[in-house]
Amino acid sequence: MIGIDVGGANLKIATRDGIAIHYCPLWEESPIRDVLRGYYTAGEQAAVVMSGELADCFCSKDEGIRFIVDLVREVFPDARFYGTDAAFHDTAVPALAAANWLVSAEYLMDQYPGSLLVDLGSTTTDIIPLSGLEPLKGLTDLSRLQRGYLLYTGLLRTTVPALVREVTLRGVPTPVCPEFFAISADVHLVLSHITKQEYAVDTPDRKGKDRVSALRRLARVVCADLEEIGDEGAYAVAQEFWSAQRDLLLHAVRRVAGTSPPAQVLCAGIGAGLLSGLFGGRNLAADLGHASDALPAFAVREVAERRPGRLD
Repeated sequence: MIGIDVGGANLKIATRDGIAIHYCPLWEESPIRDVLRGYYTAGEQAAVVMSGELADCFCSKDEGIRFIVDLVREVFPDARFYGTDAAFHDTAVPALAAANWLVSAEYLMDQYPGSLLVDLGSTTTDIIPLSGLEPLKGLTDLSRLQRGYLLYTGLLRTTVPALVREVTLRGVPTPVCPEFFAISADVHLVLSHITKQEYAVDTPDRKGKDRVSALRRLARVVCADLEEIGDEGAYAVAQEFWSAQRDLLLHAVRRVAGTSPPAQVLCAGIGAGLLSGLFGGRNLAADLGHASDALPAFAVREVAERRPGRLD
């Protein structure tokens, strides 16, 4: 059994041999089909979740669902798709939209009852109370945004102006420009939260993923060259962004936790280490290893193996 999570930017694969994350943006010439073929062997079964149907290359979520289902079934004809009804399907139905967070919750719920799962990925953060599966069924991205269960900020792809409107440079309040000059990956690279190798998305300018290149992009956010504001100026932009992102994450987790503290906070995703430092939470990498970075892909494989051959 292979687990597949088709996101808008990343394709995550879970096999018995380990976890792989491939940068495959659906809005470009995505090589998903070729990547999947590399995992196919005769008789291999596939369990699939998705969130890539929201990519703006599709006119609607339904179109995105059909595209992803057809593409996966070209390689894995008997693939089963997990939906927001917590059931597996063999056709493109609306319930398949953005169900990847739910399968993570289902997998973890028995092991960590009463906990709060916080999964920080490249683009978004899922905040999921593990207090029962029924209240979570049927939730869409819209309803999750409204409840605070979906926070649209991530470790790598969030643009700097999405969270910051002004920074202070040498004591002077300075507005930022809302251009696509720098992203959260630049911030976290400069702050040493990620390595060059973990900068696993395209850079805004399609240039280097080294620290100096990231500082140059951050300087652009205030319409400057790096030589104008120096490393310390670009570093200040990074600090302002992380301060805003950190506060956003803390507020969102407190909102979902409410007045009843969870048994514990479970931290997953490629930002799990950063999260566990913020919340004092349990880094699931200690329990699951690299599978924590691609939790929905791992979880859908595990859940499917518990229900062999069953379609609902």
